[in-house]
Amino acid sequence: MHRLRDLVFGPGRAVLVLAFTQILTWGILIYPPVLTMPHVTAAHGWSLAFGMAGFSLGLIVSGLLSPLVGGLIDRHGGNVVMASGALAGALGLALFSIADHPAAYLACWLLLGAAMAASLYDPAFATLTRIFGASARRQITFVTFAGGFASTIGWPATHLLLEAVGWRGTYLTFAAIFAFVVAPLHAFALPRHVAVPPLPVADAVVVPQQATLRPEGWPFILLAAAFSLYSFILSGVTSNLLAMLERGGLSAATAVTIGAMFGPAQVASRLADFMLAGRTHPLWIARGAVVVVVWAFAMLAFAGISFPLAALFAIGFGAANGVMTIARGALPLLMFGPVGYGRVIGRIARPALFVQAFAPFVVASAVETLSDRTVLQLGTLGALIVLGCFLAIRPPGVATRR
Repeated sequence: MHRLRDLVFGPGRAVLVLAFTQILTWGILIYPPVLTMPHVTAAHGWSLAFGMAGFSLGLIVSGLLSPLVGGLIDRHGGNVVMASGALAGALGLALFSIADHPAAYLACWLLLGAAMAASLYDPAFATLTRIFGASARRQITFVTFAGGFASTIGWPATHLLLEAVGWRGTYLTFAAIFAFVVAPLHAFALPRHVAVPPLPVADAVVVPQQATLRPEGWPFILLAAAFSLYSFILSGVTSNLLAMLERGGLSAATAVTIGAMFGPAQVASRLADFMLAGRTHPLWIARGAVVVVVWAFAMLAFAGISFPLAALFAIGFGAANGVMTIARGALPLLMFGPVGYGRVIGRIARPALFVQAFAPFVVASAVETLSDRTVLQLGTLGALIVLGCFLAIRPPGVATRR
C-alpha cells in the first residue's frame, strides 16, 4: 500500500510519468522521420538527403543545448525545463506541417532539436537523479525499459496516421500530443521532491555507491569518448543495416524481419537488468555489452551474411544496446555522483549527439567507397576501441583507495 501511495502521490510518480512520456517523445521525435520523410520530400520536391539533413540538424542542436538543459534541471528541476521542451516540440511539429520553404523547414528542426534536448532520455535521467539522488539507477532502468516500446508503438501509429490523415495531419496530431499530453504531464504531474544532498565522501562506507571522482580529466574523457564512438557505430550501422543485409543476399522481407529483432532484444536486456535490481556495477555492464557488440560485428565481418548470423547479430547488438542505454545514465551517476548530474550527462551527450548526426552519411559513403565487409570490420575495430576505453576506466571505489 505504501509503494502504491508513493507511485500516485509521492516521488515514485515521476517514474510512471517519465516512462509514459518517453514512449511518446521517442515515438514522435525520433522514429517517425524514417516513414514520414519520403512523403514530406516528395510533396515539396526536395531530395531525401535534404529531408534527413533536417533531422541531423536537430540532433546537432540537441547536442549543443544538452549541457545547458542539464544544468537548468540541476537548478530548477524537470517540471519547467521538460514542459518547455514539450511546448517547443509542439510548436516545431505544428510549423512542420505548414513549412513549405527549405529555410522554414530547417527552422522547424531548430525547434525540434531544442525539444529533443529537453525531452528525451538525458533530461529524464537528470530529473530522476534530482528526485532520487544516488539511488536513481533502478528508476532510470525502468524508464529506459518503457522507452524501448517507443518504436513498437511509434512506427505502427505513424503508419496508420499517414494513411488516415496524410503527413501534414500526422504532424499536427503529434503537435497536439506534445501540447496537450506531454507538456501538462511534465509541468504538473512530475513531483517537485528533491533528494537529500549526498553524504560527504568521508561517509562512503555508509553509502558505498557515492561517487568519489570529479567529472574532469581522463575518467570523464574516456567515458565521453566511449559513449561517443559507440553512438557513431550504433547510428551509422543501424541506419544502413537493412541495405547491407539485402546486398549480402537476403530478401527485403527477411532484412526487415531481422531488423525487427533489435527492439525486442533491447527491451529484454533492460527487463533483465531491472529484475536483477541493479546488482551489477554499470561499468561491468558496459564492458560486457561492448564485448557482445565486438562478437556480433566480427561474426558478420569475417563469417559473412546469412540469415542465422544476421539474426544473431541483431539480437546480440540489440540486447547490448539495451543495457548500454542504462549504463549511459547510471555510470555517470555512480562515477561522479548526483550533484550536478544533469550538466555532466549533458556534457557527455554533446559529442555523442554530434557524431550520431553525421554517422549515417559517413557510413553510407564508406560503404560506397569500400565494401560492406570492410565497414563491418571497421565497426569491429571501433567496438574494440570502445571496450578499451571502458577497461581503462577505474571504478570510483578503486580509484580512491589509498
